[in-house]
Amino acid sequence: MKRKTKMILTVIIAIIGVSLIGFIVVMRNIESNLEELKALNIQDINISSVPDGKYKGSYSAFPISAEVEVTVSSGEIVDIELIKHDHGKGGAAEAIPEKVVEKQSLKVDVITSATYSSKVILKAIENALLNAVQ
Repeated sequence: MKRKTKMILTVIIAIIGVSLIGFIVVMRNIESNLEELKALNIQDINISSVPDGKYKGSYSAFPISAEVEVTVSSGEIVDIELIKHDHGKGGAAEAIPEKVVEKQSLKVDVITSATYSSKVILKAIENALLNAVQ
């Protein structure tokens, strides 16, 4: 019985150890991505140079991702549909597309309580517009 108990304890300790290492790796990855987002630069694209149409764009920096569809007509952004937005506490950033449509620019203030999600959504919009002009 002692040998079986030792074996079970060894397996449990090994599982806990592997789980802890996995958790640390994931947390470092998240921390690195969030640091990258702090420095993320959003280009201000000349909307008048974008042909009329609907353009999809996406951006991901784990654990946050966004996918958008931007509609351009007569040199203006007329609609931005937020198709997908995976976020933690960044739900407030879902107001960003409306701000971009109102200002007709990607140079909008990020949502204070959702800075990272705001930047991810803006980058997805930028990527959609860049896809349109390339």
